Amino acid sequence: MFQQDAIGIDLGTANILVYTKNKGIIYNEPAVVAIDTRTKKVLAVGNEAKDMVGKTPVHVQAIRPLKHGVIADYEMTMEMIKSMMTKVGKVYKFSFRKPNIVVCTPSGATSVERRAIEDAFKNWGSKVVTLIEEPLASAIGADLPVEEPIGNVVIDIGGGTSEVAILSYGGVVDCHSIRMGGDQIDEDIIQYVRKNYNVILGEKTAEEIKKEIGYAPIEHEELSISVRGRDLVSGLPKVLHLKSTEIQEPLKDTLLPILQTARDALENCPPELSGDIVERGIVLTGGGALLKGLQPWLQKELQVPIFLAPSPLESVAIGTGRSLSIINNMNKLTKKITYV
Repeated sequence: MFQQDAIGIDLGTANILVYTKNKGIIYNEPAVVAIDTRTKKVLAVGNEAKDMVGKTPVHVQAIRPLKHGVIADYEMTMEMIKSMMTKVGKVYKFSFRKPNIVVCTPSGATSVERRAIEDAFKNWGSKVVTLIEEPLASAIGADLPVEEPIGNVVIDIGGGTSEVAILSYGGVVDCHSIRMGGDQIDEDIIQYVRKNYNVILGEKTAEEIKKEIGYAPIEHEELSISVRGRDLVSGLPKVLHLKSTEIQEPLKDTLLPILQTARDALENCPPELSGDIVERGIVLTGGGALLKGLQPWLQKELQVPIFLAPSPLESVAIGTGRSLSIINNMNKLTKKITYV
């Protein structure tokens, strides 16, 4: 039986992960919901809904209610949360009853955006909602000693946001955030193919290109992929053969701002912590950290060691869950809301 006070949630733009201290990560699916616009009925969430993207009739929409790590469509987010938790309950044969929840939020989220997240879980039925900054959660999940007086740096590249944070002695010393991430890279690829080949690609196809041949701007052994899209001139399906060397160019539109954000954070780093960073390096977390060539490229540009977190995709969720056991020692870093 699951104990209460044991639910951590990574409410990401691209994926949602649910963590319990007894079972670890029990849910990891896309943050997508499919709805019938005529009846307002939710047809699917997660993987099932993502499979519908670009393939549904007019009256069915598969949408992402979260943008840049925050709620963009409140009503759809509520429906997604309800369906998601019901799905988890059926699989693990238990029910959540007024649980205490820890949810991560982007450090750049406004008070209104944070309140929307709190309200969403309050309305779902949670008893206590604690918000923790995403960079801190990712650092905990990456096994960094955040509670020690040592300088730690994380670059968390998610679907909608990328954040660079310097942490020490249990707190965030400095954090820089931009609302660009994996989703923007997908869009860069779509626009590149449209401009250079007059072909429109779907979101899933662009994501496949990114995962298979996407490369940071470094020299590498060329990769290739064949994909299908719609020709803008003829309107007919068309097969394209793309190479990793050409895809590098559009990826710069997102990677260079992320690099600049990292530089800005390091420039603002207190001198006392700079030595720690040179010695300990920077840890990459988030799904974007898995982009090929990113680690050596950042290391070359920033001139400090770059390491990949043990579980980049799950670092935030793992860190959120681990923070549950030490939450009382981190009240100065989080905002705790109790609902009666």
